[in-house]
Amino acid sequence: MILSPLAQRYVAAANREPRRNGRAVDMLLLHYTGMTRAAAACDLLCSAESGVSCHYLVDEDGTIIQMVGEDERAWHAGVSSWQGETDTNSRSIGIEIQNPGHQIGYRDFPAVQMTAVVALCRDILARHAIPARNVLAHSDVAPGRKIDPGERFDWALLFREGIGHWVPPDAAETRALAGDEIADFQRLLGDYGYGIDVTGVVDDKTARVTDAFQRHFLPDRIDGVPDTAALRTARRLSDG
Repeated sequence: MILSPLAQRYVAAANREPRRNGRAVDMLLLHYTGMTRAAAACDLLCSAESGVSCHYLVDEDGTIIQMVGEDERAWHAGVSSWQGETDTNSRSIGIEIQNPGHQIGYRDFPAVQMTAVVALCRDILARHAIPARNVLAHSDVAPGRKIDPGERFDWALLFREGIGHWVPPDAAETRALAGDEIADFQRLLGDYGYGIDVTGVVDDKTARVTDAFQRHFLPDRIDGVPDTAALRTARRLSDG
């Protein structure tokens, strides 16, 4: 069992299994708990009846709890896809970050908590070949179904610490995309990894994926509307 030296506690989760088809880890997926207390989240994540689990939980005070070995498959992603693959759980390590979430009282992630998240991510990345583009939000792989860890999560900080892929948001004068721009945007997001079809129209799936993209890369303009700011940002991500 692969354990992190940074974990202060190990509490075994019931829902765990071997990774399917010998799939190697190439994704790091970040969540928020959406619960009022980390202790309650830990109980849920370790319960067999919950049908969920995760590798790590980071409390607001920076405490790190491990629940599943990194060599094992945890049940944290649910129905999801990235780069055309739907078994996200077999290729990823999941970190739950304590935050009440949008339905209870979404708030900023404390500095001490973010420091612990950065340290844990670095520790995980030192053991696994995870491309920067595959350090992702739960919302990135399950757009519309999930919105965590949300627009208050500091992806820019992670990038400055050498974790993940990010560019400064291009918030210049903007307008809704039209004509061939829509297909260009869909193609860029699909090539990046998002589950989106190139239809040339702003359909429901495009709106959901745009919302997820904005929460990660354009957190000040979350409306699900593909616009020129999103297109410019997607192009810069593609080039980087």
